[in-house]
Amino acid sequence: MFGQTQTALEPMQGEKQERNTEGPVYIELPTVLLVPLTAVQGVPLSPVLQDPLASDMGRLVLPVFLVLGLSLLHFCSSRPPRTRKAVSFRQSGDAAAEDDDVKSQLEKLWQEVNSLKEMQALQTVCLRGIKAHRKCYLTIEEPKHYHEANEDCIAQGGTLATPRDMMENNELRDYAKRSAPGSKDFWIGVADIVKEGQYVDVNSLPVSYFNWDRSKKQPTGTKKESCVALSVAAQGKWYDEVCRSLKKYICEYVIP
Repeated sequence: MFGQTQTALEPMQGEKQERNTEGPVYIELPTVLLVPLTAVQGVPLSPVLQDPLASDMGRLVLPVFLVLGLSLLHFCSSRPPRTRKAVSFRQSGDAAAEDDDVKSQLEKLWQEVNSLKEMQALQTVCLRGIKAHRKCYLTIEEPKHYHEANEDCIAQGGTLATPRDMMENNELRDYAKRSAPGSKDFWIGVADIVKEGQYVDVNSLPVSYFNWDRSKKQPTGTKKESCVALSVAAQGKWYDEVCRSLKKYICEYVIP
């Protein structure tokens, strides 16, 4: 049987056998090695291990526990810290969400600032011009051709003025008389540049209101005359003109 225990000194025949607890005790493991077992830090071994007559199972308990304990310690130390990774992942996710919130708040602030700037600019325009029918109108007395006039209005946040009914047309006529005395005509935002006879506004939307000067057979219908002007001398009547002609113009700004 492989689990027999040997004491440090074998007793002589006929002599009284005494147990020796002071010397080292050896446990013979099957086909492996002899493991010395001594008292650890002055703590005596258990009676099961000191007794040479104890069972083989009892003598194998401590080595098995030691091997299992070392294996468990190595396994735990080699495993990755999943909890820390999960926590760090959640923390990074929270940080990203906070960054998105900050960015959205900054974008809202910029939009509000831009809106305030536009409102301030619009109020300035309205103070310089007139306010009528949820619009502000402003005459520009520096003559330009049609496209330059429209680009200048856009650069100021508006477009060339486009009367949508008789009331708006009369407002433009009266304002032009007051703001630029002696001027005869002004560019407005109506043209048939793309297709002859199909008049649209500066946003390429069809125009439904017209105030042509029929006494002068307007519009003439020629391809060269594709841009429309409002004549103050003709009481606000319209006529088509060559787009390269230099004229004063009226910008309009929609009040939000």
